[in-house]
Amino acid sequence: MAEPETEMAEIAAFGYERARDELVNVVKMLEQGGLDLDESLALWERGEALANRCEEHLAGARKRVEDALSRTDLEDGK
Repeated sequence: MAEPETEMAEIAAFGYERARDELVNVVKMLEQGGLDLDESLALWERGEALANRCEEHLAGARKRVEDALSRTDLEDGK
């Protein structure tokens, strides 16, 4: 597995779909079990980073929708 700093930089560049898909795979691997403690912890940490990346994308999308709705309200005189 890559160094943690390298992995975090890699994950920071992921789009939503890629982060989500990789998170799904991490969860499946953890659910299957059979990993030693270090492997499980490394996967869990990657999963946390992927989940945070997904949340960043969702928060950005939420902000864009709220901004668009605000502009519409202003244009409509509300």
